[in-house]
Amino acid sequence: MSAGVAGAPRPWWRSKLRRQEVLAGYFTILPWILGFLIFVAGPILFSFYLSFSEYDILKPPKLIGLDNYREMAEDRLFWQSLRVTTIYAAGAVPLAVVVGYLLALMLNQKVGGLSFWRTAFYVPAIVPVLAVSYLFAWIFNPDIGLVNGLLRQIGVQGPQWFASRQWVLPTFMIMELWAAGGGMVLYLAALQGVPTSLYDAAKVDGATAWRRFWHVTLPMTTPVIFFQFLIGLIASFQLFTGPFLVTQGGPANASLFYVLYLYRNGWKYFNMGYASALAWVLVVIILIFTLLSFRVARRVVYYESEEP
Repeated sequence: MSAGVAGAPRPWWRSKLRRQEVLAGYFTILPWILGFLIFVAGPILFSFYLSFSEYDILKPPKLIGLDNYREMAEDRLFWQSLRVTTIYAAGAVPLAVVVGYLLALMLNQKVGGLSFWRTAFYVPAIVPVLAVSYLFAWIFNPDIGLVNGLLRQIGVQGPQWFASRQWVLPTFMIMELWAAGGGMVLYLAALQGVPTSLYDAAKVDGATAWRRFWHVTLPMTTPVIFFQFLIGLIASFQLFTGPFLVTQGGPANASLFYVLYLYRNGWKYFNMGYASALAWVLVVIILIFTLLSFRVARRVVYYESEEP
């Protein structure tokens, strides 16, 4: 009796030609696989090992169990960095989403010079973060900065901005809006992808412009809004360059963002074990917020392919 079903395709490993094709495919992507294992997967696994170790780079790692995590629970600066980052994320991410979406709504209209305005709002998003950080350090300089200079012209004494414990986080949130044009491009594509038949049907039913926006435009673009919100949330917990260049965590640790504190422990104090533990706690925090976001998205995000 035949071992297989008559006419059934042969498994690839029984065909010499198919085996050669599969091996050729794996050989083609071998550089990427090696690069991933050596430069990504390897360091990730090593950092997990280091999170349970005491390691100062100069001496071999010494396993200490959960001591790094116990120390973290009692570390005042750890909780301060987590608090600062959470407050920033809670303010900056929704603000960036709203501003980017409003820009897209305005630039989705038939106005003169539309290509120019779209380019003008998008270009700042591709300016290097290094340049943006120094630019805003000057703009919000309390003595020679552009903003306080303009405020003085109208008789208003501006705040200290980056040098103020009360204003430093709002200033970083304002700085985040510089790149709102990057999200605007995706919102604009989503707006232009809304079927015109839905607007026509809404007009026939007598829907006002506001109702067409609320019941047609907004639901149809929620997938992109959710995507931008999630990406922005993840990026906000990894904010580093701006605070590192402008404030170094000051004043009085008011801008001590999580990754900046992680960097301090790893590369300033050479406490690589503790820094690795901080990194893995950050992974867990981002994972939790991501899962919560997806859970909420089930109720508020509409996908056109879903069954009613």
